[in-house]
Amino acid sequence: MSNSPLTPGIVPDRLPSAAYARNFADVQPVFDRHEARVAADRCYFCFDAPCMTACPTSIDIPLFIRQISTGTAEAAAKTIFAQNILGGMCARVCPTEQLCEEVCVREVAEGKPVEIGRLQRFATDTLMAKGVHPFTRAAPTGKKVAVIGAGPAGLACAHRLAMKGHEVVIYERRAKPGGLNEYGIATYKTPNDFAQAEVNWLLKIGGISVLTGVELGRDVTLPDLQSEYDAVFLGIGLAGVNALRAAGEDLSGVRNAVDFIAELRQSDKMAVPVGRDVVVIGGGMTAVDAAVQSKLLGANSVTMVYRRGKDKMSASEYEQDHATQSGVRIIYNAAPVRVLGDTAVAGVEFAYTVEGAGGLELSQETFTLNADQVLKAIGQTLGAAPLAKDGSKLVLRQGMIWAGGDCAAGGEDLTVTAVAEGRDAAEAMHLALMA
Repeated sequence: MSNSPLTPGIVPDRLPSAAYARNFADVQPVFDRHEARVAADRCYFCFDAPCMTACPTSIDIPLFIRQISTGTAEAAAKTIFAQNILGGMCARVCPTEQLCEEVCVREVAEGKPVEIGRLQRFATDTLMAKGVHPFTRAAPTGKKVAVIGAGPAGLACAHRLAMKGHEVVIYERRAKPGGLNEYGIATYKTPNDFAQAEVNWLLKIGGISVLTGVELGRDVTLPDLQSEYDAVFLGIGLAGVNALRAAGEDLSGVRNAVDFIAELRQSDKMAVPVGRDVVVIGGGMTAVDAAVQSKLLGANSVTMVYRRGKDKMSASEYEQDHATQSGVRIIYNAAPVRVLGDTAVAGVEFAYTVEGAGGLELSQETFTLNADQVLKAIGQTLGAAPLAKDGSKLVLRQGMIWAGGDCAAGGEDLTVTAVAEGRDAAEAMHLALMA
């Protein structure tokens, strides 16, 4: 260990090697078979189950839990995968405390829901560990579809199309498929390279080719794809990142939280540099993931600052509690005014915010936080990523083009929502292709 949590600046190797392995181990290990049966027995198996309605992919939750309780975990997994082919990842990262578990009858009556997420992981892990795929392809249709983006939406779309008998080619701009699951989620939530293992398992359906390092607008164009394929699905995610719009934003040491998380996901943890005093600006899941992982990398102090109150934070209360339990301080109702420093960041000045007649307003009361690293997590946008080599914008009305996931209007930045949109788009595409 060449550095410590007190070493100034942004440096790697702040902790003993054993600490990295411990810090980035699985945050919530899978149930064993007995634990799963006990957890499943708490379910009332509601006929009109509110948990099922709350699930964006409409998994039949009472059915799969009953299947676990009867000792048929593989059948439970197939029930899950029939609606959500990325059910393994969603079991790890889905905010169940805000979705299915929040409306669980047990939660409403007793304040402790059935552990739906952990039960889902038990079932899906059991089946995936056998290395088999639960579905087979239909007879070939002779139709060929291009899917742009190998994130959750694109993968779900491709899998459902392949099941229907279509040939699918996925174009992915990065070096690996997986999208958000591979590059944008906290490492401790999906250790042991689970994202790639899940992709490889998904591709066992057959009929899907993945081309990496191919970017829409740079290497291929939408008109080219329309001429070559019978249909196109766009699942390109969000490439742009919102700016702070504060003086000093361009100083060294200020970076996007999504890039920080992606670097951490693809690197030796000991080699990833992190500041001694880290400030994370934002209130979503990305902000929490960046803040917690900064602390796990050995930062001495990590502070999250969010411009609104605790109840307005898009990160769930569970995630906020996890952050504070990990040693992260959260400051609410404050917004950045300017980043301080000459060439490198030395601190951030904030102003407290108040809700006024015209919305959120900055008060005259300010405070300053020391920082040698600032991570921006204030949302992403579709950005100016060109969709043709001449920079022209996307025109969906040209026909046989669908879009889903975060790039579509109303994207919710959730893996489970992207999966639902990709799956549903595939069903619509199939109907159109076979009309």
